[in-house]
Amino acid sequence: MATISSAPAPGMQQIDLSKLNLPQLAQLKQQLDQELNVFQDSLQTLKMAQGKFVESGESVDKLTPETKGKTILVPLTESMYVPGTIADSENVIIDIGTGYYAQKDIDGARDYFKRKVQFVTEQMEKIQMMGIEKSKAREAICMMMEMKLQAQAQAQGQGQALKATRS
Repeated sequence: MATISSAPAPGMQQIDLSKLNLPQLAQLKQQLDQELNVFQDSLQTLKMAQGKFVESGESVDKLTPETKGKTILVPLTESMYVPGTIADSENVIIDIGTGYYAQKDIDGARDYFKRKVQFVTEQMEKIQMMGIEKSKAREAICMMMEMKLQAQAQAQGQGQALKATRS
């Protein structure tokens, strides 16, 4: 008997796949496919965020007392830059989200980006684990659909054989 068990997750239930008909199984499979796509999109977004935090941390590491007064290109947009000069190599202003910025010293900024990378990595791992569980459930549904289709084909074959012997 194939079942989808979600016992560890609160608010979820166990479903006996053998009691579902083909349209119900197909609908459940479609729902899982959609959820897996959402997980993939979320992973993609988190991977991009992780990359930005890593890149920001690496940029902080490049700031040293020797960089003070050096000319750099300051981004105005993703594709437009203006020349600028590093006025303070001991403090940076970082984007902490939703339009808020904070001034941090180099060690504080380095720690901030390290924590952000760690947090995003943990979230990615959680989503990957949920994706694995959903993939297993999808696999079980596909197997049950295949078994039901084979049983249906076999029953039709036996039904036609009975008709042929009665004729």
